Amino acid sequence: MALSEQKHKIAQAFGRAAAHYDNVAEFQQQTGYLLYQLLVQLIRQFPTTDPMNSSLFSAIASKASKLSLQNTVSTRPLCGKKILDAGCGTGYFSDVFQQQGAEVTALDLSSGMLEVARKKGSAQHFICADMEAIPIADKSFDVTFSNLAIQWCDPLDIALSELYRVTKPGGWVIFTTLAEGSLVELSQAWQQVDNKTHVNHFLALSSIKSTCSSWRNNLLLQPITPTYTTLNGLLRSLKGIGATHLTQGRQSGLMTRQQLNQLEQVYPTVNDRYPLTYQTVFGVLYRD
Repeated sequence: MALSEQKHKIAQAFGRAAAHYDNVAEFQQQTGYLLYQLLVQLIRQFPTTDPMNSSLFSAIASKASKLSLQNTVSTRPLCGKKILDAGCGTGYFSDVFQQQGAEVTALDLSSGMLEVARKKGSAQHFICADMEAIPIADKSFDVTFSNLAIQWCDPLDIALSELYRVTKPGGWVIFTTLAEGSLVELSQAWQQVDNKTHVNHFLALSSIKSTCSSWRNNLLLQPITPTYTTLNGLLRSLKGIGATHLTQGRQSGLMTRQQLNQLEQVYPTVNDRYPLTYQTVFGVLYRD
């Protein structure tokens, strides 16, 4: 299936960032660690724990860390599982799953990202495809994992339906995405500079909940706010992860020095650092 113009631009942007992505993708790695911890808890506690108990999500979000990831890697909770990493990027988490003995299929829209993952040997199988049209048979995976990828899908229900379709009954579609209010500091600062749209639209949490209501699900909104020593560093973090289209919106052309200076004057700071808030949604769909 041919990609839309917007999807093609997204794939190109992430492809350009692929070589250095892991060095700047701290926020993506943080959400991925949290999502991974949620998956481990589901494997260890389900079905003895009520899967719809939101306190489980909150507990995981407050405790997850790199150290806990390293500890769970040694216990290999995913051994023998068939996992689809949808929107795998450079294969950062595909590699984690594979180290635990999982059979991993890494799927990404960007051939550049997928090539980095392939060179690292992050998975056993690699597929360059749109997750809105996954070229895989129904009921193929125990777990479908997607970290900060489905926000590029419109409409959302098509992507989630595809992820659900390729998951085995009794398995999980486990994901993170971004909701309305993400990048609010940047959006409000730009409004004071030129009152033009520089930050793309994100779905309201109510819309995400409505879409997910087609399946048994559990969702948690967790605001995460990285801070940066300079505004340039903040903007480079977006460019470095291939997400420049987030800040460009419908406006084209490079930012001028005058615009950057104006933006810096109005951008809010906290303890001399520049915050950027992501309204992060953690979700699970339970495959019936």
